[in-house]
Amino acid sequence: MSPTKLFIIAVLLMALVPLAPLARADEQAIEATAEAIAAEMPSLLQRAAASIQGTLETALDLVGIRYRRGGGSPDAGFDCSGFVGHVFREGLGLYLPRSAKAISLEGEPIARNELEPGDLVFFNTMRHAFSHVGIYLGDNRFIHAPRTGGRVRVEDMTQRYWSKRFDGARRIAER
Repeated sequence: MSPTKLFIIAVLLMALVPLAPLARADEQAIEATAEAIAAEMPSLLQRAAASIQGTLETALDLVGIRYRRGGGSPDAGFDCSGFVGHVFREGLGLYLPRSAKAISLEGEPIARNELEPGDLVFFNTMRHAFSHVGIYLGDNRFIHAPRTGGRVRVEDMTQRYWSKRFDGARRIAER
């Protein structure tokens, strides 16, 4: 039985216990059961890390999907914001705005040297700030839907083209 189900059962059992004071032995047994269940449950940090990892895996599964302006699904193709929105919706259940500029107002700004996998990275690719968005993978690499004729792919942020156009980064998902 999963740790979550065990926890729910323990809570329900505790709710069914009469309100009269319990014998010390009963209290100790309930505490021991609750502690055992809690020990089996992954910590919040572990669950957050697993969620980010799953989100990155979702993104990497989409490598090769064609670019399509206004696209937001694997079948139709993706533009940059449609790709990021799809990945965060499928991986984390987060609904993001539809444009890179609007997404750039979400979450918390972070410095380039503080980037962690799952952060969003923004670039000036159309002569205006925050016109392109991708998902940081780690080791100066990010995944994105690049342009008409392109396909979802992984790029190196230290390449001159991307380095010159870097606008900033945002942390959307809690860790």
